[in-house]
Amino acid sequence: MRLRIEVTTAATELAWAKVLAPGRSLAYDLLAHTAPELGRELHHRGTGPHGMVPLGHGAPVFPRAVRRRGAYAAGGRGYVELGSPRFEVLTALAQGVKQRELLDWGGAAFRVLKAAIVEHPGFGSGRGRFRTVTPVVMKGTGRDDSGTRTTRQAWLMPADPEFPVFFQRNLRRKAETLGLDPEVYLTAITWIGSKRSFTVGQGAKPGAPVEVELTGPPETLQAIWSWGLGQANAAGFGWVAG
Repeated sequence: MRLRIEVTTAATELAWAKVLAPGRSLAYDLLAHTAPELGRELHHRGTGPHGMVPLGHGAPVFPRAVRRRGAYAAGGRGYVELGSPRFEVLTALAQGVKQRELLDWGGAAFRVLKAAIVEHPGFGSGRGRFRTVTPVVMKGTGRDDSGTRTTRQAWLMPADPEFPVFFQRNLRRKAETLGLDPEVYLTAITWIGSKRSFTVGQGAKPGAPVEVELTGPPETLQAIWSWGLGQANAAGFGWVAG
């Protein structure tokens, strides 16, 4: 599930470094006020056997903002989405937003108009098509053909031969983290967007938005839709279009 927060702002653009980065801090700040123990658990230990953090968010969207080349357009009414496959996390985020009139998004003031929980698709057929609106980031081995490690910053692009293997592994780890059936599979990559890097925390993470077809148990697909694709979802990467 997701929390869609409808906002309005007088800002006319966001710095590229502030497009994704503020979302993680916002989520933890909301949890700190409504469910501090849960927030500390996620921040320090993560969840499940792999210590993953079941949080995701997208970039702010302002459909009527005036677009300008080289700038991330903001202005007027828009929305921000936060998501988690853990119900207690999402409800704590929703409760936190109810207590706010303003959200600080990297120095831009967003006035909260309303917030509503958005249910996940049913995926009753055991199949789903997922298209992301933020880049999917994924690390590989960093080894060359001889098996020698050449880099520790081995960011993969969706067209790289290693990408499907590590993407598939990430899907299974997410299911195992949540105690769900891990028999979920990547069956096709049907679209790859333009490469883009965003700075969050230390350094920039490169990736590209994708559209993929997945098969698996409906509950597992629902959790992935609520969480995001690939790594660093809590930093805003791999957010799936609603």
